[in-house]
Amino acid sequence: MEGKKSNRTRIIGLRLTPDEYEKIEKKWQNSTCRKLSEYVRHSLFEKPIVTTYRNQSADDFMAEMAQLRKELNHVGNNFNQAVKKLHTLQKITEFKSWLIAYEVEKRTLFNKVDEIKKHIQKMAEIWLQ
Repeated sequence: MEGKKSNRTRIIGLRLTPDEYEKIEKKWQNSTCRKLSEYVRHSLFEKPIVTTYRNQSADDFMAEMAQLRKELNHVGNNFNQAVKKLHTLQKITEFKSWLIAYEVEKRTLFNKVDEIKKHIQKMAEIWLQ
């Protein structure tokens, strides 16, 4: 079935008070309609309008998780840079043994960071629906 082309060529001029416009705009922004004209058409022709509901505590939690993910990335990057710097000092045997021991710790840290990132990503996808 071919998609219908819109032949919307007629314009209706409508004047509103600032308060009226603000009310319509708030309702439109709380809906899933992409454009104000789409929202008004749905309202006029009594088509269903899907509204969104945001849980403020979930929004706050997601903002914190996004910040935590950013900080974890910075910690991981700094750790990686420190280990790379120590790799340049392989002539000293103590550093060599330290590098071997902490390479395992680095892998563990990065695995945990990746695991946290995946959980945050899953929660973000659910939250954005």
